[in-house]
Amino acid sequence: MESPFKGDILNGQVALVTGGGSGICFEITRQLGLHGASVAIMGRRRQVLDAAVSALSKEGIKAIGLEGDVRKQEDARRVIEATVDHFGRLDILVNGAAGNFLASPEDLSPKGLRTVVDIDAIGTYTMSYEALKYLKKGGPGRDPSKGGIIINISATLHYSASWYQLHVAAAKAAVDSITRSLALEWGTDYDIRVNGIAPGPIGDTPGMRKLAPEEMGPKFREEMPLYKLGEKLDIANAALYLASEAGKYVNGTVIVVDGGLWLSQPRYIKKEEVKALSRVIEQKVRKTNVGVPSSKL
Repeated sequence: MESPFKGDILNGQVALVTGGGSGICFEITRQLGLHGASVAIMGRRRQVLDAAVSALSKEGIKAIGLEGDVRKQEDARRVIEATVDHFGRLDILVNGAAGNFLASPEDLSPKGLRTVVDIDAIGTYTMSYEALKYLKKGGPGRDPSKGGIIINISATLHYSASWYQLHVAAAKAAVDSITRSLALEWGTDYDIRVNGIAPGPIGDTPGMRKLAPEEMGPKFREEMPLYKLGEKLDIANAALYLASEAGKYVNGTVIVVDGGLWLSQPRYIKKEEVKALSRVIEQKVRKTNVGVPSSKL
């Protein structure tokens, strides 16, 4: 599919993507690279990092893979410094590392909750905290009048409530709060734009295979406004928009990319039944108002 963006919109930029070795975040990394950025991927598994860097390099993208755990401040600092040492600067930080699994609250231990919150929320803040000196205007390798960009990958689970996702909903609610707070304070003080993306169900991803097995597909799609799963490219395109000059006045916003799923409700009455019921009511109203001048209705 041909990109709707110009191929050079991120020329000269350097991006660091946590969790960028697979799934949605790999496609974000890939699209940032295809549109001119040099990219660094942070992850815990060397084999995954090497495979991702190899795939990116075959497409002509300048890429490196750096091992590290976003929960550890020393890892965050080391990976960010290594990115700057290798490419000379840092312009875009994408916080995409996440943990997830299905669990009812009575089966979710405090340790399980803490693990997900640590990866998603604490990891997002830790990476942002350590990247500040490189992203703020006037930082190493930066224009003294222009700051960098942070994009946090969130979700819509906490907009109402989601079955078996208490841990992730809590973590992503914290991520959204961090996004807004940093957008306010760092946008004001350092000219850093901080935004989020909340993906819906995206096909062909480890998360989708884990949380919604293939056999659930038909029933699951029936409740989706667009009757289809999203694509990884849909999320990557949102990231490109936020990272480019097209999004230069967007700050503190979480863009929902889910086809309207978070708005959906179960269809308790079939459409045909609604139409039939409406006709019955209309007929009753007409009978009740027989002989009443139209001006009085």
